[in-house]
Amino acid sequence: MPNSSFDEFINNALLEDIGDGDHTSSACIPEDAVGKAQLLVKEEGVLAGVDVAAMIFRKLDPDSKLIVYKLDGQQVFPSDIAFIVEGKVLALLKAERLVLNVMQRMSGIATTTRRYVKRLDGLKTKILDTRKTTPGMRMLEKAAVKTGGGENHRFGLYDMILIKDNHIDFAGDIPRAIQRTREYLKKSGRDLDIEIEARNLDDVSTILSIGGIRRIMLDNFDLDTTRRAVEMIGERFETESSGGITIENIRDYAECGVDYISVGALTHHIKSLDLSLKALNYKPDEFGPTHLYL
Repeated sequence: MPNSSFDEFINNALLEDIGDGDHTSSACIPEDAVGKAQLLVKEEGVLAGVDVAAMIFRKLDPDSKLIVYKLDGQQVFPSDIAFIVEGKVLALLKAERLVLNVMQRMSGIATTTRRYVKRLDGLKTKILDTRKTTPGMRMLEKAAVKTGGGENHRFGLYDMILIKDNHIDFAGDIPRAIQRTREYLKKSGRDLDIEIEARNLDDVSTILSIGGIRRIMLDNFDLDTTRRAVEMIGERFETESSGGITIENIRDYAECGVDYISVGALTHHIKSLDLSLKALNYKPDEFGPTHLYL
């Protein structure tokens, strides 16, 4: 993810929160005050967003420093100290809510993703996210999925062709949708992977007879139909299951032999991880060995 995208997100988020100034902090904290705060973990989960937090602190105080004890992707537990940040107090207070909003949500997504990934231990199937993300936060939420052990599907409408049911219906049928897609890519000079959605086994047969795609999405197939579809497709194209898949049944779908399972709930139906940022007076060696200075 380009730093420019992060910069734009951080700038917009700070403007939204600070407006023309943090008047509460400015009213009661000296402008030259320097202090420390610790990020306290209050709930078990997978940590995500430490690097983003460092960028936010540094945006407000270029001289701020993080002493990191827990890295992105690590399992954390209540009372763990994720990091200590040192810098201008006014900057720490301005950054506090944005850092927590970002890290709590990213950590919640990473925690949920890790839970799904663990359900597939020993199987070839990989977990994918979707475009069901919070507007303006997609890059962060998809980064959190990666931190949790999942993989990113397309980032947006521009980096992959995904012919879904509405495209097929508006185009007229599957053959016309695929043919027009090939013509468009050739005419535009774009080299994009093509995935197409199948709604039933007849769709699968039609897609197999036409070819020219990379992956077939088996949308809202039950387990028996998924197994039959995977047998029909064989190794000719990648397979992806989607729709109606939960933490309870995801392993059953994976055992049908699909290559991927996409789960919208990774990013649109999650619980944020409980974290807090608290003012601190501490000794440098109080929390054990340091992992990293940022």
